Amino acid sequence: MNVKSVEKENGSAKVVVEIDKAEFNDALGKAYAKCRKNILIPGFRKGKAPRKVVESMYGATVFYEDAINEIFPEIYAQAIEAQQLKAVGTPSVADMDTDENGNVLLTVSTELYPEVKLGAYKGIEVPKAAVSVSKAEVDAELNRMAERNARIETVDREAKTGDTVILDFEGFVDGKPFDGGKAEGYSLKLGSGSFIPGFEDQLVGCKAGDEKDVVVTFPTEYTPELAGKEATFKCKIHEVKETTLPELDDEFAKDVSEFETLAALRKDIKARFTKSRQEEADRAFENEAVEIAGKNMTCDIPNCMIEDQLDKHLEQFAYQLQMQGMKIEDYAKMMGGDLKAMRESMRPMAETTVRSNILLSQIVDEEKLSVTDEEIEEELKKMAEQYQMELDKVKELVKKESVEADLAAKKAIKLIVDNAVAVEKKEEKKPAAKRSTKKAAEKAEGEEEAAEKKPAKRASKKAAETAEEKTEE
Repeated sequence: MNVKSVEKENGSAKVVVEIDKAEFNDALGKAYAKCRKNILIPGFRKGKAPRKVVESMYGATVFYEDAINEIFPEIYAQAIEAQQLKAVGTPSVADMDTDENGNVLLTVSTELYPEVKLGAYKGIEVPKAAVSVSKAEVDAELNRMAERNARIETVDREAKTGDTVILDFEGFVDGKPFDGGKAEGYSLKLGSGSFIPGFEDQLVGCKAGDEKDVVVTFPTEYTPELAGKEATFKCKIHEVKETTLPELDDEFAKDVSEFETLAALRKDIKARFTKSRQEEADRAFENEAVEIAGKNMTCDIPNCMIEDQLDKHLEQFAYQLQMQGMKIEDYAKMMGGDLKAMRESMRPMAETTVRSNILLSQIVDEEKLSVTDEEIEEELKKMAEQYQMELDKVKELVKKESVEADLAAKKAIKLIVDNAVAVEKKEEKKPAAKRSTKKAAEKAEGEEEAAEKKPAKRASKKAAETAEEKTEE
């Protein structure tokens, strides 16, 4: 093999490779050997026709394509290495010819890794959100804990808002039952807003054993066949259950946590929330810093690198869906599109990922960042622990070079982040609210309360299970 010429233009290269006549003839022989079993020539048993007979019947070039496929990977790798070309994507054979000596001249076209010119990546200003946890947020978490530990008891009295009733119901429109309008032993918390507006209010005052017709009108945004129609639900109450929340005091703290006082529990909640938000803010700061440094970099990214990354994103997402028992094709349909549209929606993310990878690789080279064998070994041990696998098995599955590249990229990220200057993240300006009259304010308040009510929904199995879970709690 001999490289005759190399032409570089617009991020791609054409490499003309000379393949010795004898070497190519050997590849032809291998191609013939692979194909002969399927060749049928009159006068010969299937697969027994000599190569020269086949070539005389079908032409001297009949095995050329297969021969090129046979020899191409090795030839291409040698040519790229010899010319120190950093190729990306899938190469293609642009032309094939022979010289006067019978040697084969193969023109190979390939895209090249882009030329990179780093911009500012040290001392860049990066917005960072301030981390805080309010008293109201801590209170909300305590209330959630209280709800999870609430005592629910059957009571012999009229139901009131906040109680849970166990009931059977069947809905009728124009005197006929409709799909999804019937349930037995349904657990409904009055005042939850989970049913059609007005439904829950009409059950207030009912006791166990009562039967009541609940008349409501379906909202206009409901399903077309029921929207705006009046419905009558025949209901029978089986139980009324009262929910009693525990007092938020030291005894509560002892019951639900390892802390002796409510104050200590509050402090722990705030600390946990603060830590979580700080970690989130740090991740966002890191991502933003890398993205800004990437934007400062000058680089024409070959499309093939974007396409390859898109394939990886799509494959990863398909795997995640598979773990949840869903096919990616079904998910795409559910979202009102197809795989092509879904893939295209991932393009901005793929472009950002590729640009970041190029940036980090270039910083590793220019900063001469290195990774020791000890660091690689430690990372492999972490992976073994994470995936609960033997270390030797992990070493079989994971390439050392891949781990080394990942660790080097992390060092590049750390370098960017450590040298970044955090600046206050500016809040997006909201349009100034207009002054309103008392009447207008009251109207707005009423609309807000109405908006808080969830759209009416059918009595489904999922809704029943949700209500049941709340009752059990």
